[in-house]
Amino acid sequence: MHLSTHNWMRAEPLEVTLRRIKRLGFESIEISGEPKQYDTKTSRPLLKEHGIRCWGSVTLTLGERNLAAGNEQQREKSIDYVKSVVTMVKELDGTEITIVPATVGKVVADSTPENEWKWVVEGLKEVYTHAEASGVRMALEPLNRFETYFLNRADQALHLAEEVGPNCGVCLDVFHMNIEEVDMFDAIRKVGKRLVDVHVAENNRLAPGMGNVDWQRLVATLREVGYDGALTMEAVAPIDRTPVCPWPDQVEQNPVDISPEQLKFIQDHGSSLLSEAFYTRLYETASATLLPLIR
Repeated sequence: MHLSTHNWMRAEPLEVTLRRIKRLGFESIEISGEPKQYDTKTSRPLLKEHGIRCWGSVTLTLGERNLAAGNEQQREKSIDYVKSVVTMVKELDGTEITIVPATVGKVVADSTPENEWKWVVEGLKEVYTHAEASGVRMALEPLNRFETYFLNRADQALHLAEEVGPNCGVCLDVFHMNIEEVDMFDAIRKVGKRLVDVHVAENNRLAPGMGNVDWQRLVATLREVGYDGALTMEAVAPIDRTPVCPWPDQVEQNPVDISPEQLKFIQDHGSSLLSEAFYTRLYETASATLLPLIR
């Protein structure tokens, strides 16, 4: 196992992210699923320069992106979007794509469970054909009920993966599992060999080491099922605006170059613009917590 990270949680140049994680013992990155923002002709040399490999990418399934949409054209555009992320991963020599099938933050269905399941399976199968040809393995990620109604638990994601194809896998996120699973360690065992990616954050979605997750037991369970991939940092810090905030420098005070869509995505996850100093401390804590367990 090794440490990886997403880079959607703070608006900063990719080079800043790479410089930070290299210093702290991270080996790879799971780049945000925005191929137009992370053009491979510029991103690839940056990764090489900093000695960080691309682990893969995660779909940013927001706005009109939705494989479960009732509108056929919307589903087709969503399939094209996910395929474009697969292509980006391939061009960056990555190995996996984590897919959230339905729009993040959408908690009301468009159609019947039968229709939506059928649409999602059909869409994922089309992506699967492209991913297999590209040498990129798919991982389906369940989120908690407050972020999606479609896929919330490991057993659901496993069943969906089995319908899509023999090499389709599952991504498990510790934060979401802490909410939805009766036993997150048993969920890991059930997914077993289909486990392709693991996202790490505490029960409070802060960095590993800042909550109550038993990381030693979690790493031991991952080893038990033979998982040897990335532990991908996805801490999304809640903003404390009260007088008892323990982090007076938490919120970024300077102008930040960020699109309205990306800012909304971060805010919809219960966070906001974080200062570089606070964000770096999250990574330092994660590194200090996890590296001794996986080395």
